[in-house]
Amino acid sequence: MLTKIPLLGRLDPFILGILITVGIASLVPADGTALTAFTWATKVAVGLLFFLYGARLSTQEALHGLRHWRLHVTILAATFVIFPLLGMAARVLVPTILTQPLYLGLLYVCLLPSTVQSSIAFVSIARGNVPGAIVSASFSNILGIFVTPLLVALLMTSEGAGFDASSAIGILVMLLLPFIAGQAVRRWIGPWVKKHGAPLKLVDRGSILLVVYVAFSEGMNEGIWGTLSVGRLLALLAVCAVLLAIVLSVTWFGSKRLGFDRADQITITFCGSKKSLATGLPMATVLFASQPIGLIVLPLMLFHQLQLLVCAWMAGRLARRAATEETELATSSS
Repeated sequence: MLTKIPLLGRLDPFILGILITVGIASLVPADGTALTAFTWATKVAVGLLFFLYGARLSTQEALHGLRHWRLHVTILAATFVIFPLLGMAARVLVPTILTQPLYLGLLYVCLLPSTVQSSIAFVSIARGNVPGAIVSASFSNILGIFVTPLLVALLMTSEGAGFDASSAIGILVMLLLPFIAGQAVRRWIGPWVKKHGAPLKLVDRGSILLVVYVAFSEGMNEGIWGTLSVGRLLALLAVCAVLLAIVLSVTWFGSKRLGFDRADQITITFCGSKKSLATGLPMATVLFASQPIGLIVLPLMLFHQLQLLVCAWMAGRLARRAATEETELATSSS
């Protein structure tokens, strides 16, 4: 499972599914009663997703992994401090390079927690600290349920993005409560969930596709796509690439300066540079419920594909380097 990561130059099938969903929403957008039905289906799917997350995560494993606190604090600092600072600095790109809605989307990307599945997969391929990655990525997602809405309230409200107390309550109801329920019944269904990853993967990807369809249907109904030119789209892609390059450089060289070994350095780089599509899209439907969120979630989808491609290449290169070093060490020893 962990080796099924898209290589550079090959489109992730899941991203292809998202693009197809965007195309369907553009041609056949849901509206009226159909849109309401899809919206409720999305909420149910997202709740089920976080219920399964809760059932899968071992509380004892998480508490044991927290002992390596320097590693986790460094990753969380990259996720919830360095990224937001870079997002705020990108404000200078408005309106010359980015429009205000696209900038809000980019800033939103910077406020999200790390991914879980891909972070662990890349760390495993690159021969990093896998247990540390499991704990950090999982804890980042749990903490993000609280921290991301808070950061949105502090940083995005002043930029014109609506947020109120009901949004925070909505996050708790849709994400946290199902997660807690999953933890509560984990002793009975946890082993089955961990053994059969297909149901979780189906709910994971299915819920995201539903969110994408609803978001882009609303965008088509409100006519917001006429404001996005090809030039703006390419500019946004370039900005996302620069953002990813900066964070990868800071986490790689910064962790080395802090004295972490190679395994921890790999873990900090891959976990600290990721942003979660699985968490970000469902949150956006709650945090920006009264707004057209299509342009706000577009930067997240672009950044997600970039991080997969670039980090897949990096993980493969690090794995080859580790194999070469092991071969050289074995040769010198013999």
